Amino acid sequence: MKNQIKDLLDIGQNCYERFINLDVTAEMKHLDITLAGCSNLSGKYCVARTAPLEHTLFYTLKGQGKLTTIDNEHLLVANTLAILPAKQSFEVSIAGEQWDIIWLNLANTERWQHIALEQAIVISDQQLQPLHFAMELLYSEPDARLREGVIPIINYYLNATLRDDKQNKANNRLHSLFQNIEKRLQYNWTIEAMCDQLHYSPPHLHRLCQAQFGKSPIQKLIHLRIERAKSLLLNTRWPVQHVASYVGYTNIFNFSKSFKKLVGVSPSEFRRG
Repeated sequence: MKNQIKDLLDIGQNCYERFINLDVTAEMKHLDITLAGCSNLSGKYCVARTAPLEHTLFYTLKGQGKLTTIDNEHLLVANTLAILPAKQSFEVSIAGEQWDIIWLNLANTERWQHIALEQAIVISDQQLQPLHFAMELLYSEPDARLREGVIPIINYYLNATLRDDKQNKANNRLHSLFQNIEKRLQYNWTIEAMCDQLHYSPPHLHRLCQAQFGKSPIQKLIHLRIERAKSLLLNTRWPVQHVASYVGYTNIFNFSKSFKKLVGVSPSEFRRG
């Protein structure tokens, strides 16, 4: 049985919403964004729209929400992006104690015609925190000159996320993998561990890394480790052995060998300048 959806706006007193004023941030209109905001929701919250004229995006930062369309229901958890095409009715509501989101309405124009889908979709494992930070800054920053630097960030993340391009999506997943690796350089990263993160085969991961970075997965890992080591050698007084351990080398000889191969001098020589 299909769901019956009627226009509804039921927002309780414990919901905090920050609407980005497009009269102030006129720069966003060039991206065909008609309305946007950041919301911290708890208690009573339910919004339903019948055949809206624009596309709507909901990105969940924390907590849980529920999306109901004519034909389906979806649970919206952290790092999911819901894409709701124009002219298709939907209802969103809280499905837990809280639901923290960012949301954008996109004009149904040629720029966004590729998201005029047959039905709403929910994409998991999206890393759009920078888009959230950019929107919060747009909301709070009164200086138009400072806001100008934020618009390219919004443009980049919307285009990178919404492009109908399988290779682009693969590159985004690869980027997320190495962001995670960079946060845990001390972990014993192997090809198998990387493949487990992405559910890729080793040959497929190797091909993607060569195409995106011009390096094998292990070469990219070593590059990240040595770049972090260079920063630590210059900005701390840690012994070289401690630096090596911090960036994932249990053997200082292997660390020194890798460092010299990439940098041209030993870690001690690099520190001395």
